[in-house]
Formats: sequence, C-alpha cells, structure tokens
Amino acid sequence: MKIFLRTDICSRITAQGFREASHITRHLTVNWNRNSLLNLVVRRSIHNPSLRDAFGVSEALARRPVPEQEALFFRMCPEQVDVGPNKPNTFDWLLGRTRDGSKLNAPRELIHFLNSLREVQVKRFEVGEPEPEGQQLFSRPAFKDALPEVSKVRLEQTLYAEYPELKEPLERLRGEKTSHKPESLAAIWGISREEATTRANQLVSVGFFEKRGTTQEPEYWVPFLYRDALELVQGAAEPAENTQLSLVE
Repeated sequence: MKIFLRTDICSRITAQGFREASHITRHLTVNWNRNSLLNLVVRRSIHNPSLRDAFGVSEALARRPVPEQEALFFRMCPEQVDVGPNKPNTFDWLLGRTRDGSKLNAPRELIHFLNSLREVQVKRFEVGEPEPEGQQLFSRPAFKDALPEVSKVRLEQTLYAEYPELKEPLERLRGEKTSHKPESLAAIWGISREEATTRANQLVSVGFFEKRGTTQEPEYWVPFLYRDALELVQGAAEPAENTQLSLVE
C-alpha cells in the first residue's frame, strides 16, 4: 500500500503519537526547490505544441540545464514584475507570492497562480489592453491582478476548510497590518498576551504566520500569499492603536 500525505497533514497525524509507525517500512519526502519548480513550469509550458512552435523549443528542453529552462521562462514573462535594482526577478517574485509562512513553496499554489495569470491576461486582451512586449505572453500588471484569486482560494479552501476553528481569529485580522507582536494580536483578539502568543504560534504551525524576532520578543509576519484575501495593509501594527480600536468596538 502507498500513502501520499502533505507534510503538514503528516505532522498533524503524528502530533499526539503514532503507535503503528513501525509498520511504515519505507518513506520518501518530496522536496521542492527553485530549480524543481522552474522545471515544473517549463514542463507544463512545453507540453503545449503551439507554444513549442512559437518559441522554437522541443520537449527535450525539460532535461536541459537550468539556465536554458530559465531562458524560456523569461522569453514568456517580463524580467521583473516590480521594476528596480533591488527587486526580484519575475520567477523569484512568483515564489515569494506563493509560499506560506513555512517559507516553503508547493506546486499547487504556483500552478494555480499561472492558471489565474493566463485567465487575467486573456481578459486583458479581450478589453483591448496593450499587448505584452516582444515575445512575452504576459504583461506586468497581469501578475498582480492574478494574485487575489490565488490568495482567496488558499485561505478559504485550504486554511479555513482544514482548520475551521481558526476562521474566527483570522477574520478578526481582516484589514489589519501585516506584521504583529503578541501585544497587538492580544488587542485585536481581546485576550491576554500569553494566550495571543499561543494562538499565534498555532498559526505559525499551519503556515499562516512566519515567525520572526527573538524568543523573548517574537514578531509574526503574514506572507504575501494571504494578504489579498484578508485585505491586509503593509506595515507593523501598533499595540496602542489596536487597543483603542478594540475599546471603541
């Protein structure tokens, strides 16, 4: 028998102990890194005969060195989404927008993003928006317009569906800032600092928060993947402001 589990689901199963674990005689953890995700994108792209003809490539490209695969990606996409000397290239921008608080990328969100990107670009063509430059298939604005749908689905169909008990505290973060300390979370949730820390660490474990700072002074940062769905505002929350708002409510 073969059983396939996401790593986070396996952790949930074994959290309280797994008495029959000795019966699992072989296991393999599938890890995804930048190169393997790039290869996934290239493989799915060159599976399309029209795209292969348009760019003059063959299916053998998926087995070529990484720089050659990356070259095809940047023929299809702009060099950067946000233009600037300190801004990431488009592929790294994609990875940054589709990873959760665990700092890991899964193919699911990346594929969903690219499907959403295609739909957004088609709609831009239909309403007469300017075409992408050169051979590019996608314009820069299309990338940012594609993210909200991915964010919404990830929040509602993954996080809320798998952890329904977290929906209420997460919804109370709607419209708040993207970076918090236990004090600001305690004010938003109306609980003590200790309870807020415990709840925040639970949200770290499910990938909603990325934990930063120190053990004594932790900070909880919301990755880009969840920001659009909860209408979050870039910046650090101020505990005093949140406390005042809580009292007004």
